[in-house]
Amino acid sequence: MTTTTPNGRAPHPTSAPLRLGVLISYLRAEEKAILAAARERGIDVTPIFDRELILDLSSPDAPGSGLEFDVVLDRSVAHSRSGYTLRALRRWGVPTLNTAEAVRLCDDKAENSLVLEAAGIPSPRTLIAFDVDSAIRACEAVGYPAVLKPVTGSWGRLLARVNGPEQARTILKQKRDLGSFHHAIFYVQEYIEKPGRDIRAYVVGDRVLAASYRSAQHWVTNAARGAQSAPCPITPDIEELALRSCVAVGARLAGVDLIETTDGLKVIEVNTGGEFKGLMSTTDVDIAGAIVEEAAETARIGVRWSGL
Repeated sequence: MTTTTPNGRAPHPTSAPLRLGVLISYLRAEEKAILAAARERGIDVTPIFDRELILDLSSPDAPGSGLEFDVVLDRSVAHSRSGYTLRALRRWGVPTLNTAEAVRLCDDKAENSLVLEAAGIPSPRTLIAFDVDSAIRACEAVGYPAVLKPVTGSWGRLLARVNGPEQARTILKQKRDLGSFHHAIFYVQEYIEKPGRDIRAYVVGDRVLAASYRSAQHWVTNAARGAQSAPCPITPDIEELALRSCVAVGARLAGVDLIETTDGLKVIEVNTGGEFKGLMSTTDVDIAGAIVEEAAETARIGVRWSGL
């Protein structure tokens, strides 16, 4: 008698190499390190370029789609592409790291903030509004200067610190005029003075593998904006907050961004597609190897089911 997975497939023979797909938009240093780490471990690994995908949404599985893997690791930076792909893979019974739901929660800053607040995780005060005048009142509620962020996006792009209502109104109108409905959802956050740095804690599975300070003269201390990385000790507070944040959003792989305040550490956001190029320069920990091993564990557990 042949054993099958919930979607009717025969399971991959345990004696054969693990089939790992890595969903990517660009082949960056992180993805190259992941591919190399997988090959070093004898894993059959394939990069999946999201722009080349065709997803047959009318099919109950993925025959001939090029997605016949034991597990898929999401490293796509195109949020909409990864979202649709992960949902299709879930329907087809292919385990993914991270899950479609975790990625959805982390790709939307408002959703992220709601989940963190519900879990009792300290975060900056955040309001959302849907009209320029309402957003001005939200800025007044948190006080000036206030921070405006897009609800989706990465690399510190389209962030603005506004010092008063006139400047805020100008920037809010520009955001609205960008045309996408996402830009008409105004995410307003309190501005917190920080010591010229923030903290990136990198979580894989149940561990905080490493952490780094990201320092810059600019108020946006993001590595993509030129911030310099330096080693940061993993204190009990950093570990506890980073792990709790990942549990809250359901992430097994994430970069958690924290900020030091006079009231203690606060979590800015959780990034399921977090980069770790800067972090690699501050630690001897094999981050790419740990990611590959977590993907293999995801396949071993066999999180396979059909449905949405």
